[in-house]
Amino acid sequence: MPDATHEEIVVTASPAMCFGVAADFEEYPSWASDVKEVTVLARDGDGRGSRIEYRASALGRSISYVLDYDFADAPQAFAWTLVEGDLVRAIDGRYAFTALDAGTLVTYDLSIDLAVPLPGIVKRRAAGLITSAALQDLKRVAEGGA
Repeated sequence: MPDATHEEIVVTASPAMCFGVAADFEEYPSWASDVKEVTVLARDGDGRGSRIEYRASALGRSISYVLDYDFADAPQAFAWTLVEGDLVRAIDGRYAFTALDAGTLVTYDLSIDLAVPLPGIVKRRAAGLITSAALQDLKRVAEGGA
């Protein structure tokens, strides 16, 4: 059964900047803590990565997975779903970018089902750590601290 998490962070940058950072998948290895390698397998009509292969570190191991991206709500949001992966059965997520007077509220929803047997509390904590680290990394880059 997938474990879901919801995290938010305020970023002192425009929604367009936040969207741009989050949707620039090829740059993830330079700033996203756990992402080691990214390969764009397909692009949409606007040139955005629509199918992405990742190699990341998780659970003390190197894992690989492929995600399909949906930009139907761009630039206010985008979502993704798992195509295939070696240690995961499901990864569904969504970033949303809401303008605030002081910048952008970035929301990250993630539902993940690991293929390795772990207690529920450990899986929920792992999902929370993933979203928290991703938002902190995105904030640092969008605010110019990369």
